[in-house]
Order: sequence, then C-alpha cells, then structure tokens
Amino acid sequence: MNAMHEKYQRLIGYCKSLPPTPTAVVHPCDQSSLEGAVEAARLGLIAPLLVGPRGRIQEIAQANDIDISQYPIIDAEHSHAAAAAAVRLVREGKAEALMKGSLHTDELMGAVVRGESGLRTARRISHCFVMDVPGHEDALIITDAAVNIAPTLEDKADILQNAIDLAHALQVKEVRVAILSAMETVNPKIPSTVEAAALCKMVDRHQITGAVVDGPLALDNAINLDAARIKKIDSPVAGRANVLLVPDLDAGNMLAKSLTFLAGADAAGIVLGARVPIILTSRADAVMTRLASCAVAVLVAKARRESGQIQG
Repeated sequence: MNAMHEKYQRLIGYCKSLPPTPTAVVHPCDQSSLEGAVEAARLGLIAPLLVGPRGRIQEIAQANDIDISQYPIIDAEHSHAAAAAAVRLVREGKAEALMKGSLHTDELMGAVVRGESGLRTARRISHCFVMDVPGHEDALIITDAAVNIAPTLEDKADILQNAIDLAHALQVKEVRVAILSAMETVNPKIPSTVEAAALCKMVDRHQITGAVVDGPLALDNAINLDAARIKKIDSPVAGRANVLLVPDLDAGNMLAKSLTFLAGADAAGIVLGARVPIILTSRADAVMTRLASCAVAVLVAKARRESGQIQG
C-alpha cells in the first residue's frame, strides 16, 4: 500500500519542513471533512480556521471523538454564509488557502467568483488533479477535469499556464506538457487538434511560459515511449509528459476516473487561478488523498508568497 502512495508521501514529507498554511475550512459539517482538516493540521500541513455553524461542528466533533479544542471556529449559520465568511478571511489576509467541507462545490465556487467581493484574478479559474498512478514513475497533473466544461482556446491558455505554475510549485524539474486529442496530427475536422497546434505556437511566442509543450498528442504517445517511437513522433514531450491538458471536461473527467477506478490511482484535487489555492476534496476520497490535496495547496501558497502574489 505504501508503494502506491510513494509520490504523495514524498509531497507530504517535504511540506512537514514548512510552517502550516492558515486555511479556511468551509462548512466542515460531516465526519470526513472535519477529520480530514484535523489530520492535516496534526501533520503540520495546515492551520485550520473552521468556518460554519459552531453548534453543528462541535456536535460532529463530539460524536466522532475528534479533538478540535485548539482550532478557532468562525460561526456562520449555513453553508452559503460559511463560503462568504471564508472568502472574507482570505481577503483580510487571515487565510492563505480554502478547503471545501460538506457543501456543494458550486456553493463554494460561487462565493469565490462573486464580482467585487470574491477572489478572482486576471487568470481563469481551473482545476488540476495531481494523480499518483501505480507503476508510473512521476505524479501526473491532469487539467481541467472539474471546472471548465468546454474551454475556448483563450481559456485553455490560462488552464495551461495554471498547470505549469502548479508543476513548478510542486518542484517538478522539467515540466513537459502534452496537449491531448484523439490523434497526433492536426486535422481541421477535429477542433482540439487545431487548438493544440495554436497553443504550441503561443508557447513559441512566449504567451505561455515555463514548460516544454507539444500537441496534439494521443494519450498513448503522450505517456508511453514505445507508442511514441512506433508512431515516429519526434518530440521532447512524447512518451514523457508529466502534465496532460485535456480537450474538455468530459475527456478529463473520464481520464481521471478511469485511472482511479481501473488503475488504482489516487487523485488529489486543487483549484487554481483564484487569489489562493482551493482544496476540493470528494467525500469518497481516502485520507491519504485528502492530505495530498492539502500538501499541494501548501506548496502553491508557498510559491505565491515567494513570488509576491500575496492576497490583499
């Protein structure tokens, strides 16, 4: 089991040397979300601010024997109010990350993207899975499989830059991005191949920076060197990609879930492009996956601090 989580263990181990990141945990009103936050705090990954109905949070803690005595509770009467209060904590500089509790993703993201009071930046908001795939040497970043449904070329440029920035925050030495499609040649009948070619040209012109990018590539020749050799694809990315940019949410969601359920992979999730990283966990996530999601957010928050992108 440990070998399976080796990449996540490394990530969490590295974060233990860093100070805990102040994190607003939004509406942790069920056992898994409260336990996940407390376990991440116990490991020194986050310093949680529990935002939600005080009575319910205390009730859940008591019923499940979770010690929350040392963590502040910011009282908010329901999930909408909790999301708004958590966003305020970020705007006031009291939190450097958000963590989703037992509320719908839409509720949390609604508060994040809300006009003047939200946490938008000039960059489009997007989601990345950092996947630990058994038998695959490096962690794989897959984007976007959860937020942008049918991204335009302009959206994809931001989604790509968000993923590249994430890879750098995760200390990836050489970021190699494959822009995925159903084939590796440009075919005007398949728009994702044309957009892949346009994104590569944007990289050539330094509109997108920080990575070696190639596409269109099919999944096999993006991550398998033999497949790339058989197709005679001459590329520094083919067969060696560590970031996969998918054509749309359908493709990304199916790719991430097939890796999870058919290949036994774990999927730590993070939302980027807002003022702070947002930890999106699912109720089905194992503890290790929740902790890895927190570790990813810690490294993103650290990179933002070092680049001077402090919220204000």
